[in-house]
Amino acid sequence: MNPARLSFDVNALRDRLSARASSAPDPRFAAFTPAAVLVPVVLGGAEPTLLLTRRTAHLRDHPGQIAFPGGRVDEGDASPEATALREAQEEIGLEPERVDLIGRLPDYYITASGFRVTPVVGVLQAPVLTRLDAFEVDEVFETPLSFLLDPANRRRGIIEHQGISREFWAMPWQGYDIWGATAGMIVSFAEQLLGAALSACPAAEQGTDPDLNISK
Repeated sequence: MNPARLSFDVNALRDRLSARASSAPDPRFAAFTPAAVLVPVVLGGAEPTLLLTRRTAHLRDHPGQIAFPGGRVDEGDASPEATALREAQEEIGLEPERVDLIGRLPDYYITASGFRVTPVVGVLQAPVLTRLDAFEVDEVFETPLSFLLDPANRRRGIIEHQGISREFWAMPWQGYDIWGATAGMIVSFAEQLLGAALSACPAAEQGTDPDLNISK
């Protein structure tokens, strides 16, 4: 089954994510800072897309990088979903009531900066109206889901951090360098979407790839 040709079935993915057993954070990374991001799937246009942002160059954490809307968990946040929706509203002006939350992807551990990120998948209807926080977000754009799901558009790179070589995913698109944690979460999302599709045809084969950071 070619992942790039998958149709986006909201209900099948919701069932897949709700059935995935949640687990406690990996004790090896107990000191990592909890965070959450919104993985926004935009429907209703020519084809499904993922909405992404480019962070401003002066930020302390991941400056200038391509990212999903999101950030650290605040004390008043009731859940990762609350964090993801709050941050999306603050960063890009996305109203929470416009987002249909359908589930969480496995936690993602960013070992270089010490974050434990919970990706929360949400569905939006096009057109998406945004209002950017100029301090945090340089721009917002949408990338076709078919491009991001296609393994042919992914490559592996190696980066050295504090004397340790680490592999990372990258999927450059039209001048946007989508790599690292964001690309890794997209690969995780693709695996969950493929798993939802395979539930209807269990004889198909599913392949997974290891990632730089540890997910579970």
